[in-house]
Amino acid sequence: MGEATLTKLTIRAFKDPKLEEEITGEDIVNPYTISVNPEKYSLLYKTQYTNVQPTGTSKGDPKFIRSLPEDLDLEFLFDRTGIFQNNVSAGKDSGSGVTEDIDQFKKVVFDYNGNQHKPNYLKIVWGTLNFPCIMTEMSIEYKLFRPDGLPLRAVAKVKFKNFVEEAKRVAEEKNSSPDLTHYRLVLAGDTLPLMTKRIYGDSKYYLEVAKANKLTSFRKLVPGQQIFFPPIQKQQ
Repeated sequence: MGEATLTKLTIRAFKDPKLEEEITGEDIVNPYTISVNPEKYSLLYKTQYTNVQPTGTSKGDPKFIRSLPEDLDLEFLFDRTGIFQNNVSAGKDSGSGVTEDIDQFKKVVFDYNGNQHKPNYLKIVWGTLNFPCIMTEMSIEYKLFRPDGLPLRAVAKVKFKNFVEEAKRVAEEKNSSPDLTHYRLVLAGDTLPLMTKRIYGDSKYYLEVAKANKLTSFRKLVPGQQIFFPPIQKQQ
């Protein structure tokens, strides 16, 4: 067997959530290739449940609400001490320490994009990791310095949150299917016809929902209240 080729982690920046229009410009490196691959990364998966239970009962069965977007935690090493001789962008001090490297990194993952009024949409690719995301948090720890105080090494700890473009998410989840059972929590401003339209695509089924939940008044919904949306036979 031949020797394995070293693959570097890359981050691509996009203007749109469909990840079709990449950011371009002389002042940004896109795709951004990490000079030193991370030692590890962690993925966090979470689900959300509600413990709302019917009045007069002592215990309840937690009801599933939704799966939350995954979180990806990564640490990036920036080094200009010269110990990484084989790295293109992590070699000897270029005169600016790691400051220039971090500035380039921030332009991709952090800086505000004036055209879209938010930071860039991102895709992180490394090995089996293919992660469309946005950056939510970054901290930078500077570790080694020249005698004049210029930083030569830094570690950036960055958190990313996964996302799926809305049309694709709806297609995958088929969340509006009338053939499925749904539980939803009432939010401020919600009405039963509005919630019914979100689930079934039509508000005219709200009386059936009110009956299924034994609501005496569909106008008096309370924020935090759980509403059960049963499978229905859609009217033609």
